[in-house]
Amino acid sequence: MRPSARAALDRFRKPAFLKSMRDAKPNKERAPKKPASAERQPGVRRSDAARIPGASVHTSLASEIGLRIVRGDYPPGTILPNEAKWSETFSVSRSAVREAIKMLMAKSLLASRPKIGSWVEPRERWNLLDRDVLAWYATSPDREVFLKTVQEFRHIIEPEATAFAAMRRTDEQMAEISQACREMGEAASLQERTRADTRFHLAILRASGNDLLVPLGVLIESAFDHLFTFTTRAVDDLNHVQKLHEAIEKNIRLQRPDAARAAVRKLLANTDNVIKSR
Repeated sequence: MRPSARAALDRFRKPAFLKSMRDAKPNKERAPKKPASAERQPGVRRSDAARIPGASVHTSLASEIGLRIVRGDYPPGTILPNEAKWSETFSVSRSAVREAIKMLMAKSLLASRPKIGSWVEPRERWNLLDRDVLAWYATSPDREVFLKTVQEFRHIIEPEATAFAAMRRTDEQMAEISQACREMGEAASLQERTRADTRFHLAILRASGNDLLVPLGVLIESAFDHLFTFTTRAVDDLNHVQKLHEAIEKNIRLQRPDAARAAVRKLLANTDNVIKSR
């Protein structure tokens, strides 16, 4: 090898030269900076967008659109605004809109098709056992219809469930029912009484021993909350209502299924009268 070539090779092997190569900055002319619009990844929410309260943007957006649907702003068959319009209205990304629409489709409130968009499904297809849909339904202008629907459900389910609870309840389940009943009478606020009332009825469903009623009770918990809040505000004599609950508790505790069934029917009849009087 010629001396000049060997000298060049030795220069490449020197640590100082290798370090200078590692530290060298790239040629800016060969790697031009991308425009700002291209740097933002699709689906990323704009930093200056107004926030929608909630655990996540798409969940909050689904709640807002779902409430508008249930209260009648968008009647069944209505073609909803497209992704771009929702994105502009709520200052969110299109990906958030897409996720919100997927959530509402899963609840059977919406259907979607390419080149057509999303539209509101007929009311009879809505999943009213979904917690979110129940909550939106309870705050809609058709509250009276909602309350009557919940009451009809109670008439169908609760008398027999209570009779089964009187026959099948365990000591632990009885203690839960009794405690909820006692807390209703001791409640110092509307919220405390309503929550205790809901716990009382859900505990009875669990004590019935029917595996299908347990998850059903969990699903309609929000419906009970809304119903009991309304009736507790509207009732004139809370002491009378408390005695009706205590009669149910007593007959379950004494394992009297027929008497427990009759006690529930008295309570339901009283609630019917409260709803009709308002």
